Amino acid sequence: MTSSTLRIGILGFGGLGQAAARLLGHKRQARWVAVADRKGYAHNNTGLDPDRAIATYQAQDSVGYLEPEGTLSNESISELIQQANVDGYFLALPNLPNTFMASVVEQFIEAGWRGVLVDAIKRTSAVEQIMALEPRLRDCGITYMAGCGATPGLLTAAAALAAQSYAEIHHIKITFGVGIANWEAYRATIREDIAHLPGYSVDQASAMSDAEVSALLERTNGLLHLENMEHADDVLLERAGICRRDQVTVGGVVDTRNPKKPLSTNVQITGRTFEGRISTHTFTLGDETSMAANVCGPAFGYLKAGVSLHRRGWYGLLSSAEVMPQFLS
Repeated sequence: MTSSTLRIGILGFGGLGQAAARLLGHKRQARWVAVADRKGYAHNNTGLDPDRAIATYQAQDSVGYLEPEGTLSNESISELIQQANVDGYFLALPNLPNTFMASVVEQFIEAGWRGVLVDAIKRTSAVEQIMALEPRLRDCGITYMAGCGATPGLLTAAAALAAQSYAEIHHIKITFGVGIANWEAYRATIREDIAHLPGYSVDQASAMSDAEVSALLERTNGLLHLENMEHADDVLLERAGICRRDQVTVGGVVDTRNPKKPLSTNVQITGRTFEGRISTHTFTLGDETSMAANVCGPAFGYLKAGVSLHRRGWYGLLSSAEVMPQFLS
């Protein structure tokens, strides 16, 4: 491992965390060295093996059983923070309950850790809790990149860039299609989506058993139709000075039984040019790219950008709408 190779940790090892580990296996500029789940953690400064880690987790429900790197613990995150030598962490954690991510970030602050943190959380209220921690992040030397998945993330950044064509933004509409072959591979993500359905709350979705989720999906033929979601693209674009949050709408369709997307993921940015013309830019993601590719890829691109900023002494909070990711090769 060269001095320029980033040492990366992953918190959370469900479907998203496992996809992130696989993706890092293809990167030359990064080494996956640390991971934690709710029952244990593992770290190895020369690198962890994604295949062994995933097999261990799927067989025994924790990376703590990984030999010889694993440790079982009920305080897995706090112990890993103290022991692992990491440049940055991708927080691939379920944000259930809605205060969970902020509580994890506080563990880093209280430990006096210095480095880069990147999240892919969705809800506006969850991101606002992270924003409230900004002064403490800055004071303790953490560079935090917020909302850096697909949406918010890749599509938020595309909207921020496309907005430059206009003198005035009228509306930003994000529409996503997600296809997965088996919802159980992304239990936490699907529960977060259920929390956006009419009649459901974050607490209700979090408390649902797997059997109750399966019963709901049986009633909907495996489809989740989501409209006017509480999605942090709005607050991130507002924070960047691009538009008001009420000018941003997010919705989409999740198919929990088929890997093919039910519709193409896109963002439409409508505005008025300085010549007075009304126009719409549309940025559409390729249907062949998976949710995991569109979340994890940008997250690590933003982590690389965050490390560059951190090494130059910039600490605090930035979002996907405020800085360009750097490609991690």
